Amino acid sequence: MARLEGRVALVTGASGGLGRAIALALGGAGAAVGVHYAANRAQAESVAGAISERGGRAVTVQGDLTDPATPGRVVDETATALGGLHILVNNAGVTRDTLILRMKDEEWDEVLATNLTAAFRCTRAALRPMIRQRAGRIINVTSVAGQMGNVGQANYVAAKAGLIGLTRATAREVASRGITVNAVAPGLIDVGISAHLGPEQVQRFIEQVPLGRMGTAEEVAHAVVYLASDEAAYMTGQVLNVDGGLVMR
Repeated sequence: MARLEGRVALVTGASGGLGRAIALALGGAGAAVGVHYAANRAQAESVAGAISERGGRAVTVQGDLTDPATPGRVVDETATALGGLHILVNNAGVTRDTLILRMKDEEWDEVLATNLTAAFRCTRAALRPMIRQRAGRIINVTSVAGQMGNVGQANYVAAKAGLIGLTRATAREVASRGITVNAVAPGLIDVGISAHLGPEQVQRFIEQVPLGRMGTAEEVAHAVVYLASDEAAYMTGQVLNVDGGLVMR
């Protein structure tokens, strides 16, 4: 099992769903965890409390990541409270689904601001301590939608595809400083958007998955822990699909 003792991780959007599973998995592997949330303080405190109950360390950090000043503050608060920053997981995201002909400018702007621009700003802020220590792990949570496209999600797909590009560009820039930058691309997972689909819609999606089932948030979290660990030290600029074989290249 990958172990992360002595390392500090920040997970954005960690108050529920996939972010919760990632934060708990990192904490379970020994990392101290900054549990970021935008609005749901009770859920964030529940995640931090669960990590502490298992013998780990965690703090909650609040902020609207679409505010340009927030990402740097969230990074600084995490590093100050927990003694540094070694792992950043850009997980925060929103959806505002509609066909492109009906999509309003604000629906486009909000999704790009939260899912892509905020990840850029968090990455920029996290790189400062990582470059000084000449070590770090950045993991971006993208989606198979960013590789395949999806009807009614032009804003989300564009943001997730952009996140893959951000991953690869950043990986090339900072590899010489001992920092790796990778992404995980979940497929049909039992949290988030999948949890809001009807049974018939879920079944139609499952029929496209070679493994014949939805994945779990914990299975995605295991991939994040791996990419954050020393076992993945020779991986950078990669997109690790956790999708039951939905996208094969």
